[in-house]
Amino acid sequence: MSEVKVTGLREFRRGLKQLDGSLPKGVRTAGNKAAEIVVAAAKPRVPIGPGRGGHASSSIRKASTQSAVRVSEGSARFPYLPWLDFGGTINKHTANPTTRSFIKKGRYIWAAFDEHKDQVLDTYQDELKNLARSAGLDPR
Repeated sequence: MSEVKVTGLREFRRGLKQLDGSLPKGVRTAGNKAAEIVVAAAKPRVPIGPGRGGHASSSIRKASTQSAVRVSEGSARFPYLPWLDFGGTINKHTANPTTRSFIKKGRYIWAAFDEHKDQVLDTYQDELKNLARSAGLDPR
C-alpha cells in the first residue's frame, strides 16, 4: 500500500502552534480536503445494494488528525465492505461460503487514490501553503 510522508510536518505544526494555538487545526482541515478527493472518487465505484438499509458507499469517509490523513470504509452497519473492496472468502465455516477474487490493492479506495494521487498530493500541499500564508509565513 502507498504511504505519503510529509517531511517537516511535525516542525511545521509546532511552529504554527507557537504563532497561534488554533493554527495547527488547519493541518487537519488540509488533510480532509485532500482525502475528500479519494472519497468522492471511491464512492461511485461501490456496487449499489438494496436501497432499504442504505448503501455501503455511505460508510466511505475521511478521517484526519493533525498528523495523519485516512480514508476508511465499512462499519458495524456495513461490515462486508472491506470484503467487497479486497475480496476473499466469507462464511467459511458454513455450508455456503462466498468467495470473491482477492485483489491486494483493492477495487475502490486504493484504486481511487492511485488514479488521483497527483491531485491529492497537490491539494494537500496547496492547502498547507495557504495555511502557512495565513499565519504570515513565506511557504516558498
